[in-house]
Amino acid sequence: MLKHISLAVISGLFLALAWPTYGLCPLIFIAFVPLLWADYQLREQYSKNNFRAFLLAFIAFVIWNGISTWWIWNATPAGGVFAIIVNTLLMTLVFMLYHWIAKRRPLRFSLIAFSGLWIGFEKFHHHWDFSWPWLTLGNVFSERITWIQWYEYTGIFGGSLWVLLINAMVFTALVTYLQSGNRKYFIKQLIAAASLVAIGILISQYIYLTYDNKGETIEAIALQPNTNPYTEKYNRSHTEIANELIRLALPDMSPNTAVVLAPETVFSTKVTTEEFENSQTYGMLNQFIDRYPNTDLLMGIDLYKIYSDDIPRSKTANSFSNTASAWYESYNGAFFLSRNNPVEYYHKSKLVVGVELFPYRRFFKPLLGNVMIDLGGTVSTLTPQKEPSVFTLSKSDVKIAPVICYESIYGEFMGKYTKKGAEIFGIVTNDSWWGRTQGYQQLLSYARLRAIEHRRSIVRSANSGVSAFINQKGEVISRLDYEIQGALKGQLQVNKKLTLYSRQGDFVARIMAFVGILFALAAFFVPRKKAGEE
Repeated sequence: MLKHISLAVISGLFLALAWPTYGLCPLIFIAFVPLLWADYQLREQYSKNNFRAFLLAFIAFVIWNGISTWWIWNATPAGGVFAIIVNTLLMTLVFMLYHWIAKRRPLRFSLIAFSGLWIGFEKFHHHWDFSWPWLTLGNVFSERITWIQWYEYTGIFGGSLWVLLINAMVFTALVTYLQSGNRKYFIKQLIAAASLVAIGILISQYIYLTYDNKGETIEAIALQPNTNPYTEKYNRSHTEIANELIRLALPDMSPNTAVVLAPETVFSTKVTTEEFENSQTYGMLNQFIDRYPNTDLLMGIDLYKIYSDDIPRSKTANSFSNTASAWYESYNGAFFLSRNNPVEYYHKSKLVVGVELFPYRRFFKPLLGNVMIDLGGTVSTLTPQKEPSVFTLSKSDVKIAPVICYESIYGEFMGKYTKKGAEIFGIVTNDSWWGRTQGYQQLLSYARLRAIEHRRSIVRSANSGVSAFINQKGEVISRLDYEIQGALKGQLQVNKKLTLYSRQGDFVARIMAFVGILFALAAFFVPRKKAGEE
C-alpha cells in the first residue's frame, strides 16, 4: 500500500507543479498516470479496494488543491480549508466513479467514461452555488498561450480533453506493455501520444503566427490605487478616494482617452444609487469628465437597495439588525459615467461562494446561521444580476463589457457579453486579499484565456495589481506590477466578430458530459455479455 500511496503523491505533485504561473506545464500530460496505475494495481491485488482507492485519490487531489490554492488562507483560513477539502472530495468522487466503472468494464471503456465524467464535473462546477472552477484542467495552459490559440474554437474544455486524452493514451500504453511485454507497441503508443501533443501545439502556433489583432484602436487608462484591503479600504471617504483616482489619472489623460477604469469596489462604503448620484463624489467625477468630454468612467462601487413595504423581497435579501421589518439587497457593482448621459450600473453576476454568496441559503441558513466570511465592510450575501450588461462608450460607440473580478474565470459567461455586442473587455478587480501569492497572478493569467476564446482586447484595473492590457492573442502587452500605485495607459483594438466559442460556448463540455453519463449508465445498468454469447 505504501507504494500505491507514493504513486498518488507523485500524481498530486505533478498536477500542482504543472499549474500556472510557476508550473512546468508539460507535466500535466502524465500527471494522472501514477494515480491511474496505483488504482489499477489495487483492483488487481485486492478484492475489497474501495476505501483504498478513495484514500489514494484523496491524497493526490488534496496535494494538488493545497499547493495550487493555499493562498485562499490569507483571506480566510476557514474558507481556505473548506475550499481545499470540498474540492478534493468532489474530485475524489469523480475518480471513484471511474474506479467502480473500471471494475466492471474494459480499460479503454473506463478511460472514456473517466474523461467524460471529469469534464462533466468541471462544467457542473461552473454553475452550481459552490462553483469553484479554478482548477479546471484547461486553465493549466494560461501561461502557454502559443499552445492553445485554438481555444477560440473549443474554449478551455478543449484543453481539458487534450490533457485527459494524452494521460489515457500513456496509461493504456503502460498497462499494455506490462501485461504483454511488447516494447515496440509501448514505444509506438508513446510516440502517438507525443504526436498528439505536438499536433495541438503546431496547430496553435500556426493560428498564433497568422492571426492579426483586429479593429480600430481606442485609448484607455487603468488605475491602480494600491489600497490595503485590510487596513485602508473601509476607512476612507468616497471623496478622498475620488480625489486620489483623479490625481492618478490626470498625468496620462488626453483628448483621445476613451475610458478610465478603477478597481472593483474602489468606492467601498455601501450607498444606494440615489445617495451616490446626490453625493459630492458624483459631482467631482462629473467635473472631471467635463474637462475631458470624450472620456467615460468605469469604476467599482458597493451598492445596496432598501425594500419598500409593498415590494416582495428576493431570495438574497438581507435584514437590518436581524429584524424582519426592514430588508435590503447588496450588490458588488460597477458604474458607467459619461458626459451628458445618465449614469448606468452593473451588478456582479458571478459571486464568490462564502464571501458574496450564501450557497443554498434556504437549506443551510436554518442549520448554520449566517456563516458568511467577513472581509471587511458589511457582511451580507449579495444579489447577482441575472444577465450581464454592456456599456457604450460615448465618443466611439464601442461597446465595453464591465467584468468584475471572479467573473473573468468563466469563459462561456464572458461569451454572453460578446453576444450582447461587447467589443472589448474591461475587468475591474481586487486581488489584494490574497497578498503576494499565486492567487492574483493566476487570476491575471486566466484573463489571457478569455482574450483568446473571444478574441477581445482586455484592459484590467486591479486594486494592488496586476493592472494590464492584453491583446486578442492573449499577450500581456503592458502591465503595472503588484503593490505599485499608479495608472497604466494603453491601446485596445476593437473586434466585433464572434468566435466559434463565443457563439457555441462550452459545447465540448456538454458533449463529453453526455458521453461520460452514457458510459457510466452502460457500465452500471447494461449487463456484460458472457464469453461465447453473440
